[in-house]
Amino acid sequence: MQTKKYNRSLHAHISLGSTSDDRFMPKGYVEVFANMEKLVLTEKLDGQNNCFSKDGLFARSHASPSMLPWDKPMRERWSLIKNDLDKYEIFGENMYGVHSIAYDKLESYFYVFAVRVKDVWLSWDEVKEIASLFDFPTVPEIPITKKLSEMQGNGGFSPKNENKILAQWFTENLGMSWEASTNTSGLLGGYTPQTLKPASEGFVVRNANEFKTNSGILNVAPNEFNNLFKVVRKGHVQTDEHWTKNWKPAKLADYYKYGWYGYEHLSR
Repeated sequence: MQTKKYNRSLHAHISLGSTSDDRFMPKGYVEVFANMEKLVLTEKLDGQNNCFSKDGLFARSHASPSMLPWDKPMRERWSLIKNDLDKYEIFGENMYGVHSIAYDKLESYFYVFAVRVKDVWLSWDEVKEIASLFDFPTVPEIPITKKLSEMQGNGGFSPKNENKILAQWFTENLGMSWEASTNTSGLLGGYTPQTLKPASEGFVVRNANEFKTNSGILNVAPNEFNNLFKVVRKGHVQTDEHWTKNWKPAKLADYYKYGWYGYEHLSR
């Protein structure tokens, strides 16, 4: 059976980086997420969505395996692990081609953010376990010190105040507003190549437990996630049609031994 592409992730209403074809979470989503047993907060990396499956290495479209030049290290890696992938479809950020943000603390050209088995997206603990089995890092995780369920106050999670509550929740856990955090280097040393100023793209919030793409808990389209959402910095897409001709490969951090895919530590 052919691998299905990664489903559409929706923006929170406080997100600033939406484009004309992006969609937002429906009203009431903050309360739904507050009622989840556990949430995971991760940094959104500026790379390309790739999928490793037994059927091939895929980019955003899964009509056929990707042969893009900036996928070369991924194809080489896939050739080594393809016989061990079995039921797992491993999704992550391909960081080999520098997009709008460059990073000076990359330990790998591929960072896992999800694993799917049939129509089920595995729990975050399982994602980390499987990523480790294939010697991949996961996208940077930010510890949650203040639960979203603790943020409702006296007014509750009404559609009128849910965006304010969500923004404050980010501030509680980041130590600053999420907008201000996009002007920092994040956890992987992000910066804008043109100006060398610190930059990070945003964040993804997901249900820590396993879930189906659309479990019916929110009114979204069948191909849209209702167990995760994102917030993205303003103007985050800064590449254009010339990028494919002028792209440059990323560099791995100096304290890692460079194989063709990285991720072999010289020291701890």
